[in-house]
Formats: sequence, C-alpha cells, structure tokens
Amino acid sequence: MKLLSFVRDGKETWGAVVNDGVVDLGAALPQFPELTSYIAAGRHLHAAEDVQGRKPDLVLDKLTLLPVIPRPEKIICVARNYLGHHQEVLAAGKKVELAGVPPIFLRTWRSQVAHDQPMVKPRSSNAFDWEGELAVIISKEGRDIPEDKASEYVAGYACYNEASVRDWQFASPQITPGKNFDFTGGFGPWMVTPDEATPEDGLSIVTRLNGEVVQSSTTDRMIFNIAQIIAYASQIMTLVPGDVIATGTPDGVGWTRDPQLFMLDGDVCEVEIEGVGLLRNPIVER
Repeated sequence: MKLLSFVRDGKETWGAVVNDGVVDLGAALPQFPELTSYIAAGRHLHAAEDVQGRKPDLVLDKLTLLPVIPRPEKIICVARNYLGHHQEVLAAGKKVELAGVPPIFLRTWRSQVAHDQPMVKPRSSNAFDWEGELAVIISKEGRDIPEDKASEYVAGYACYNEASVRDWQFASPQITPGKNFDFTGGFGPWMVTPDEATPEDGLSIVTRLNGEVVQSSTTDRMIFNIAQIIAYASQIMTLVPGDVIATGTPDGVGWTRDPQLFMLDGDVCEVEIEGVGLLRNPIVER
C-alpha cells in the first residue's frame, strides 16, 4: 500500500493511493489526524482493509503533496554507506576511512520538501549536489533494538534526495551546515509498506538530472544494511514512530566528477527506486 501526506482545503491530511486516486483516510479515520499517528497505532499493516470499499476522494496528480512525514522528530542520515561512493570520495582527495559503525548525522524537518515541490539552491553556494537515497520510516518506539528484530520497526520505505550544499558541508569538520539549509532535501511522493518492497533483495536506485542518469546502483550494495543502522541508531537515541532514516547514497554525486556538476536553477532532479516510487523536484535559486 502507498501512503502519503497532502493538503486538502488548506488543511494537512493523509491517505492511501488507489489506482490514480487517493482515499482521504485522514477524513475517513479522524482518530488518526496525521500519518504518524496511524503508523504509531500499527494500522499501516492493515491499510488495505481500511481502504476496502472506499472510492478515491481525490485525483493524485491534482494534489499538493507534503513530505511523507511532514515533521519527523528525527531525520537520521548515513554518510558514505555505499562502497562505490566511499571510493569516489577517496579519489576526490578526501581522507576518510571505512567506519566500523554507521556514520550518522541529523537533518531538520524544515530541510525537506515534497514531491514536485522546488528544492531550493542557496544564494550563497554554487555547489548544490544530489544524493538519491532510500528512506526508512520507523513504525514504533524502540531503544537498543536487536538487529534480528529491526524489521518489526519498519513502517515503510520512500525515496529521498538527501541533497548537499558541498562548500558549506566541507567548510569545517562538521558537515551539519551543508545538510540543513531550508528546503534542500526531497522526500516522497509516498511511502510503501514493507509487503511491497524488499531492499535486501537489491532494488534498483537511479538518480537523474534533467533526464540524464547520474547515479545507478542497487540497495543491496549498502555497507551497513537497514537492520544494522536501526540497531546502531537505537543504542544512541530512542526511535519513535515517524522517524526517518536516509540510508546513504551510491556513487555518482556531482562534486567527485571532473569537471564537477551541480544542480542549478531550472534543473529537474529525479530519484527512482524500484518498487518504491519516483521522486521529482525542480531546482530553484533562493
């Protein structure tokens, strides 16, 4: 099942995709005012039952979407989690070693936008780079989660463009500035429940800039798999429903190229993951 967040009559709501339409489950199930509360109740596992017999209220292509989880408590991101990307970083002159644990950092919810909404290139940078990634949405609260139980904490998967402002990222030893400019990351268009996608099987993940493929890999090439990331992160902080984990980007980013290539005003960037969806964002300059 595909679940998404959107705006209807000026109010935030959420629903399920049925063919080319959307069932407004926020209206049909008022006890769950947002997608996070539905996930927290475990209802995402029974979404097919909740839409059964209901006709779509809305046309999908006419909706103003929101990020899948509009305001997650945490967006946990993993750096250099594909060997190809790690190697291209080394080749570009950055002296980094493979870590023994997932190298994680955080993004703020204001740094993300929805499908078809503009990702905003800061005025202060000409090094706005794409990072196509698989996102994991957390289903329930957990701390010190064992790897063999991690799948129980996955509500679903989505496409994420964890874009980076490279000159700000590398201006100091801390990468946070380059990862948290407002409206620089794409998240959407929906999440798919785990019965529809199995990243461990090696789903194709492709990023396109203006229709040209710039990244192409499979999700089974992660250095740290999803279970390892969840187990590690949950040792540090309590994971809660609606938390998002961006699992890292494959090789093919713009700043390691010669000559370098970055996203500019007027460009369109797409992230497509097999069985998950296609996230598209135009680029505008602030």
